Amino acid sequence: MPTLEFKHSVIRYIQKLRGINHEPESWSDWLVELGCPVDGNDSNSIEVEVFPDRPDLLSHETITRASRAFLGLAKNDVDLEVINGKTEIEVEGSLERVRPIIKGAIVKGVKTGSTPQERDEFIQSLMDHQEKLHMTLGRKRKFSSIGVHDLSSLEPPFKVITVPGDFSFTPLACTEPMTISEILSEHPKGTEYSHLMEGLDEYPVIIDSNDQVLSFPPIINGSHTTVHEGTIDFFIDVTGWDSRACEACLLLICLSMAERGGLVEGVNITGFDGSKVISPRGDAKEHRVPDRLIKKILGVELTSSELSESIEKMGGRLEQSRTVTDGPNDYERWSDCVVGEIEHIISMPRWRSDIMHPIDIVEDISIGYGFKNLPEKHSNLHIDAIPLDSSNQKRRFGESMRACGLQEVQSLTLSNKKDQFDLTRWESQGRVTVISNPITSDHTILRQYILPSLLRLLAANRHHELPQRVYELGEVVRDWENKIRGGWACAESGSGFTSAKGISLAMLRDMGADFSDVQFKPTASEEGPWITGRGSKILVKGVEVGEFGEVSPDVSGSFGLKSPIHAGEVDLAAIGEIIPDPLI
Repeated sequence: MPTLEFKHSVIRYIQKLRGINHEPESWSDWLVELGCPVDGNDSNSIEVEVFPDRPDLLSHETITRASRAFLGLAKNDVDLEVINGKTEIEVEGSLERVRPIIKGAIVKGVKTGSTPQERDEFIQSLMDHQEKLHMTLGRKRKFSSIGVHDLSSLEPPFKVITVPGDFSFTPLACTEPMTISEILSEHPKGTEYSHLMEGLDEYPVIIDSNDQVLSFPPIINGSHTTVHEGTIDFFIDVTGWDSRACEACLLLICLSMAERGGLVEGVNITGFDGSKVISPRGDAKEHRVPDRLIKKILGVELTSSELSESIEKMGGRLEQSRTVTDGPNDYERWSDCVVGEIEHIISMPRWRSDIMHPIDIVEDISIGYGFKNLPEKHSNLHIDAIPLDSSNQKRRFGESMRACGLQEVQSLTLSNKKDQFDLTRWESQGRVTVISNPITSDHTILRQYILPSLLRLLAANRHHELPQRVYELGEVVRDWENKIRGGWACAESGSGFTSAKGISLAMLRDMGADFSDVQFKPTASEEGPWITGRGSKILVKGVEVGEFGEVSPDVSGSFGLKSPIHAGEVDLAAIGEIIPDPLI
């Protein structure tokens, strides 16, 4: 969850536009009730943790709007008013393979502030909001990217075209023109996001009727459209590959400006395929929610007024409650609206992209109603269950590890190729699952081995006293399929290969193996992370199920470890197929 800082001075200004007094002290209470923990609240600002599923709370304006509804200070309209506009955007057919989704809007008369400080705070808040949307909904600009421009510097209509790498314009914060290729290789924003342009020989740009470049999405805007303290009229473009993300980003930027008195105008867009749409759509979305689902989940029967009040606190509106006359006669899912039952038609703002299912509406109802007001109920269902064979295996493996004095840990399934293969000297087992939008360079793939994660954990705790003995039972992904593996690692002096072998034998015994079926085969030199001559493969009935040994100082040193390490890793699925379950 990102921790965001909201300035009370900005919130106070936005509330004042609505004739509402801002009370900073109350925010510590209502935000917690909304599900946003407060890390700090002083006279200057409030620090709030916002869940990733609530991108509509990422700006001063939108979270202030949410406060008015939740605190009952004002009723928020579920629709965003969008008036008809005459501005046109024409998209070339070549954009289909480059960046096909284009959306836009105009917002006029935004009240940015009456003092230089207030206007500066507005610009900073706008930039912060834009980048937060890039990181969340936009998935680092891959799904969607936003351009905000000073409308007074532009001459509509606009065109979205593709240009070669030698095409030049003056990018934002620069004084001299640069070619597209130079921007991608030399400009800070270009180098940061150049991977989004890989494989392209033509690049998207947005130009006005004077052939001035507004934007080179998703990289950078042109310099002449820069928003400044005097800007009150804006043109917004959103481009990308994900229509839902693009729509939500555009609406949230427009909503922020509308909160400051801005008037939103629609833009007429001719798409790459000749289709014509008006952007943005400000009308709310209607959702059908069975009354049965609300009762089932919340354990309480809400009156019409309670339901209406609860959903209004979350920015929605109860349109009507009615008896279902169309649909199935029996329900297969809890969310089905069955003929003869009561359903509620609830409108939610279109920018609430987190609402994708009736259960999301129920969650909002529960927050608005208040979790403290829900009844305490225990399930009266008795469920008989038979444990899976795999659960017996996992239990026995864990018991065996703990009996050997090892402590269980749980690490991320995310890893990287360097840790998984390069440092450990293991080969990849089948196709590697690569993360398309990694958060950090350390988390770029789904792991194929557990031991590298344990070595990283020991490295993170290397300043603590020895011995440190840990194990993990978890999933790896090979050939895009989940596999269960168990691994252990011990940082301790005075032990080595013999200790690793002892743990392996104890584990095999507890898993039900007959030692007459067990063989050990030395690993080849630099085959895996082991010291030459002190690593061994584990074979049961001739099938390799794992390996163990002393970790080479070269390998452990690469992870930042100086103490001796012995470790092992086994394939529990393979063991389960070979060794009969002793409990069956």
